[in-house]
Amino acid sequence: MAKTLKHFHINCSLWRNNFLQFLHERGGPPKRRSRSNDKKPISGQSCFKGIVLKLVIRHPKKPNSGNRKCAIVRLSNGKEICAYIPGVGHNLQEHSHVLVEGGRRRDLIAVRANIVRGKLDCAPVKGRK
Repeated sequence: MAKTLKHFHINCSLWRNNFLQFLHERGGPPKRRSRSNDKKPISGQSCFKGIVLKLVIRHPKKPNSGNRKCAIVRLSNGKEICAYIPGVGHNLQEHSHVLVEGGRRRDLIAVRANIVRGKLDCAPVKGRK
């Protein structure tokens, strides 16, 4: 039993030395890629103009319930995102021009933008000042 443990530790130390030698020859560990810009369709901009491709209804995560109105929007930079339509009621249809700002909806999966009400083709919320 003790003999096998001894061989195990020798093998581990040899493997570690080989790995460190490999990293040294390669110039260190590989550089980690920043994924922050890949994930954000609205990267560094306050808002983008876009065209509504499709209106969808999303269901929130637990413990919330209800139907949330969203739109699949093609932004002016060519990316497609799912954007939340805030407020009660809306007049959006396919091919409507909308202004999209960043900001995620925490109870909806993969919704990382909001449509600005009262700009371009999206009417303001009725009954609000």
